[in-house]
Amino acid sequence: MSAEPGHAATDVKVWDPLVRIFHWSLVIAFATAYLTGDEESAVHEWFGYVVLGQIAFRVLWGFIGTRHARFADFVHRPGTVLGYAREFITGRARRYLGHNPLGGMMILALLLSLTVTGVTGWQLGQAATAEQAAVSGPALTALLPIAPAYADDDDEDDEHEGNGGGEWLEETHELFANLTVLLVILHIAGVLAGSLIYRENLVRAMFTGRKSV
Repeated sequence: MSAEPGHAATDVKVWDPLVRIFHWSLVIAFATAYLTGDEESAVHEWFGYVVLGQIAFRVLWGFIGTRHARFADFVHRPGTVLGYAREFITGRARRYLGHNPLGGMMILALLLSLTVTGVTGWQLGQAATAEQAAVSGPALTALLPIAPAYADDDDEDDEHEGNGGGEWLEETHELFANLTVLLVILHIAGVLAGSLIYRENLVRAMFTGRKSV
């Protein structure tokens, strides 16, 4: 296997540019949406929509993308994941050039959690738009195609109670947003642990796209 100019002969390209751009842009988009969740801010809404668009791309790329970007490369049976987890804990886990079974499971969990967060946020926006139409009339609503989506503001509970299950949507939106943060923390911990076990910089690999053979 030949190396590209400027790279060691033991290096090989693993992550294509689209995977790397998706990864780091998703970090920025979700962090921005989460940190603006307590505000009636268009920034929160728009970055929520950006996250949904990024997820749609990643799902598509998971079927038609490069080898290590495809779900077929890193989605494993539950028994394989559990077996790898036991070996990982003891520090004797097999090294995978792409995502390992635990990493693959984490990707699916993050995609699912982010999808629920984004969809419930979108539904909150639709509910707020409908409420604005009832109060201000369709003429004013036409000027407000995207209404504020309240992610974490508990003071808005009473406002959403009678609005098509708005309170339930708000609680679900907040729950999965916080669950995503927890998954991100676990993901970072797993990356750091994997870097120690395999003695390679997995964070740098997501920047450069390259890992040792």
